[in-house]
Amino acid sequence: MLNINDIKLGTILKIDDQPYVVIKSQHSKQARSGAVLRTKIRNLVDGRVLERTFQGGDKLEQADMERGKASYLYKDEELAYFMDSETYEQFGISLEQVGEQINYLKEGDNVDILYFEDKPVNISLPPKVNLKVSQTMEGVRGDTAQGKVTKEATLETGLKLQVPLFIKENDTVRVSTESGEYVERVSE
Repeated sequence: MLNINDIKLGTILKIDDQPYVVIKSQHSKQARSGAVLRTKIRNLVDGRVLERTFQGGDKLEQADMERGKASYLYKDEELAYFMDSETYEQFGISLEQVGEQINYLKEGDNVDILYFEDKPVNISLPPKVNLKVSQTMEGVRGDTAQGKVTKEATLETGLKLQVPLFIKENDTVRVSTESGEYVERVSE
């Protein structure tokens, strides 16, 4: 059993026989009242996002999740398809369950698959991934005078984000999968 001090970003809880991952948490304590934890949790089975507040004495159950390795194959309108690295079986996970993580995947990427009760329910990405810039504007001389030191870039997966002015097309950049922000340019 977990108490509210054990719950951090990425912790997987079992609530009402469903697995939930913590996507945002904030501890707070006011004057004489007890500590509370305000969280935003996402259901790993159906993708719903809920806001839950836990009191200091609450005990929570950690979900029993298994992990496996798989390769990302492709996606269609409803599902993202993967191939198990050991059995070579192909399976799909709904795009609602995968959520924004699909923006960081390219064909052939290896990912961790989360299994709940022997059923694949979601994926787990590394904290940072490397992606190639497929389209961006040239930095214009004088742009920095107005305090504008970033520009928009489109990556090979279709993800759009702000990057520094020196980034060019075909550069490889490292992106945080947790915040969706540019981290650094990667030399290959």
